[in-house]
Amino acid sequence: MIKREIEQKLVALSGKFPVVAILGPRQSGKTTLAKALFSDYKYVNLEEPDTRLFAEEDPRSFLQYPKMIIDEIQRAPVLLSYIQSIVDKEGISGQFIITGSQNLLINEKISQTLAGRVAILNLLPFTMDELFSTGKYGNADRFDIIFNGFYPPLHDRGIDPNDWYPNYISTYVERDVRLIKNIGDLGTFIIFLKLLAGRIGQLLNISSIATETGISVNTAKSWISLLETSFVVFSLQPWFSNINKRLVKQPKIFFYDTGLAVSLLEIQKVEHLRTYFQAGSLFENMIIADILKKRYNSGLSNNLFFLRDKSGREIDCLLDNGTSKTMIEIKAGQTINKDFFANLTYWSELDPNSNDQKYLVYGGDEAQQRLGTSVLPWRDTARLL
Repeated sequence: MIKREIEQKLVALSGKFPVVAILGPRQSGKTTLAKALFSDYKYVNLEEPDTRLFAEEDPRSFLQYPKMIIDEIQRAPVLLSYIQSIVDKEGISGQFIITGSQNLLINEKISQTLAGRVAILNLLPFTMDELFSTGKYGNADRFDIIFNGFYPPLHDRGIDPNDWYPNYISTYVERDVRLIKNIGDLGTFIIFLKLLAGRIGQLLNISSIATETGISVNTAKSWISLLETSFVVFSLQPWFSNINKRLVKQPKIFFYDTGLAVSLLEIQKVEHLRTYFQAGSLFENMIIADILKKRYNSGLSNNLFFLRDKSGREIDCLLDNGTSKTMIEIKAGQTINKDFFANLTYWSELDPNSNDQKYLVYGGDEAQQRLGTSVLPWRDTARLL
């Protein structure tokens, strides 16, 4: 098993809370991680019909084991109330490790039944550092990594992305969507998903994408919420301050995994990706998603935004640290151009007395300091945190 960055936090929380929930997309490694770290626990998978029937018909007998890993808890949410009763009575730390693939539904149930008793962690596909730790990707360039994506089965089993992602979409994405909301025309939904992939890094115009898909604006909003719930996409919200009132209000949509987005864009060879007109947006997606994964792996919340005014002067990613900000420009090019620093300089000069940090992440391999900015190679995003 490839060592996961979240391991330390997961073990620490299991020593303090009676229940730890590991949420994340299907095939992100939740089960493998839980079974590896808690090998002496009784493991049950609620995807299995007989197991689920047992859990629903006789939950007290089902939960008879002293310590359990319960996989895909959203399939039998009735168990949560019984788990609450057990942990309140016995008070054992780390008694239950539960996993789930539907963020919103699980969080709603947890807030009703396990508040104060559960620690929640989000496990996403591999970070770049986790992938590089295998030693297999020393010669891979940024487009190789974007194309292959970060889901564990691709790297554990050496599966071709062209074989894996279409099947992942048809089996997991479509099925989970139907579990949450009954969508009659899955063909239209997949078109919607592909249109979102074509808008990575752009301001999201709900009306435009609804019109192109042939659905209502409310349906488009509902479908985006579904995709966020299933850990397929996430929104990057604009950051507001009192410095400039002319900031845009639309979010941007990014995919948790670039390989999935590449597949939806029907790019079948990495050579085609290198010359693809949106290659820069996919590179930006990879860096931003990696920052988000690292925060989740440390048990931290999502504090990522973007900054842009009506004139289009933009910071690709902004981390709000409370008393300061970390501003990050992301450029796919391998050669540093002085124009890369223009927006960082503009926004930092609006508040010259701040202690904000400035970074430029680019497609090259050399770290340096220029114009008050830390320039980082694309493989070195860990320094951003």
